[in-house]
Amino acid sequence: MDGDHHQIHLLQTEAARRGIQLHIVCDLIHVLEYLWRGARCPHAADDPAAEERVAAWALGLLAGNTDQVIGEVKTQAAALPADRRGGLNTCVRYLSSHCEFLRYDHALEQGWPIATGVIEGTARHLIGDRLEITGARWGLAGAEAILKLPP
Repeated sequence: MDGDHHQIHLLQTEAARRGIQLHIVCDLIHVLEYLWRGARCPHAADDPAAEERVAAWALGLLAGNTDQVIGEVKTQAAALPADRRGGLNTCVRYLSSHCEFLRYDHALEQGWPIATGVIEGTARHLIGDRLEITGARWGLAGAEAILKLPP
């Protein structure tokens, strides 16, 4: 997931209603956007040090060291003037409020996907294969019926 709190709440509520154990993992690509937002505060966009910083933070998250990464981001923010901390503070807020969904070490141990790109790409191609048949004209009901067919 991308980390939308409302969406997470809806999924948790529905899982509880059905008695399903749910494991939520925030999409790593989405999290990387927040890391980049933070890294651009102390570094210029084209500064290789920004890329190195994002890579280090990302590796920390993948290893399960979320608290350590949050601490490092906070340290970076504290070292900058208040008017240059915005992206770092946003990054800290996001990581802090999603800690329980950033257990990439556990997700990887379980063999779970940590990014939705593969899933989204598969869905896009599956839908495209089914609905872009030459000469086909689809209405909403017909398209929904096609999408429900087994692969």
